[in-house]
Amino acid sequence: MMTVKSAIQLTAALSVALAIAGCKEAASSAAPGMPPSVPVAEVVVRPVTPFLEFTGSLTAVKRVELRPRVAGYIQKVSVPEGRFVEKGSELFLIDPRVAQAALSAATARLREAEAASSLAEAEHARAEQLFAQKIVARDRLDIATASLTARKAQVDAAKAAVGAAQLDLSFTRVTAPISGRVGQTLVTEGNYVASGETPLTTIVSINPLHVYFDVDERTYLRSLAAGRDNAAPQGSQAAKVMVALLNDKTYSRPGRVDFLSNTSDRGTGTVRVRAVVENPDGHLTPGLFAKVKLETGAAQAKVLISDQSIGTDQGSRYVLVVGQDDKTEYRPVELGPVVDGLRVIEQGLQPGERIVVKGLVRPGMQVTPQSAAIDGVPIAAPQTVRAAQ
Repeated sequence: MMTVKSAIQLTAALSVALAIAGCKEAASSAAPGMPPSVPVAEVVVRPVTPFLEFTGSLTAVKRVELRPRVAGYIQKVSVPEGRFVEKGSELFLIDPRVAQAALSAATARLREAEAASSLAEAEHARAEQLFAQKIVARDRLDIATASLTARKAQVDAAKAAVGAAQLDLSFTRVTAPISGRVGQTLVTEGNYVASGETPLTTIVSINPLHVYFDVDERTYLRSLAAGRDNAAPQGSQAAKVMVALLNDKTYSRPGRVDFLSNTSDRGTGTVRVRAVVENPDGHLTPGLFAKVKLETGAAQAKVLISDQSIGTDQGSRYVLVVGQDDKTEYRPVELGPVVDGLRVIEQGLQPGERIVVKGLVRPGMQVTPQSAAIDGVPIAAPQTVRAAQ
């Protein structure tokens, strides 16, 4: 027991000694007059394109409600519901036996008409010879000529009937008329479908897509009206947009305006606008709501900083600027929108100035700057970003 107690007392004594040494070391490192080290970064300056944000809806460029072209019973269904299909892929098969029989009958009538036409040609040739020898009268030759013309017409009609029968036979194989995402199967095997009446399924194209949104009259007059004649896929001056889904944090899909409504809605004071957006990965889905950034002017150089550098003082916003003497200075700022994770500063900061990125620092304090990037964004890599007006 005495040995255990001695060990405990020795351990406690060592712990107290180490604690006292740590306190002395901390006190010496935080000696009065030593400026605190704080992360400091130069503000980011980049070209920023002004924009306005709107809420729109995605719509397929092409939409097909698939219906049969011939009547009959469904023999096979091979619709990959909800998946992408290429143009020409077989989706339904209607029992082809009736169409095949009709084609065989039409082909037989064509051969019959061709045989009759051959006989009429032979009779016409004999009539011409006999008329040349003045053995038969002129009316015999006229009758032979008329008969030959009628037989040739019957051949043409029989060929047309064969072509129609071949079309009907091909229509028993219902294929995708466009490439796109196919919907739900509305008819199953064994059901009878009427020509042009029974809906089978729907197909919507997914690349590219249209996005419709409404802009106010002021935006229309200021940014769109002057270039409406160029609002086409081929128009080099068509207004540009950026599109994102409601849960996207950034706008990563560029597009262009290709349609402006020819009238304004007097009830809402808005003009309907349509833009084309590429969707190569198929992530965008027709019918979803989308966020739209509409560019409204030319790019201008703007100052950008991280939101964590901004403080609040009785409703006003400010940042701490680090001067040449490494002293902090209180600087009120006017905030703009957030673009690519950085906040646009409309007024209050100039290019080249340094600010305190974060830390418990008061105005007028002497600090020891430590180089830092603003929100991890490289300062020396200029690129064009877009900012809301």
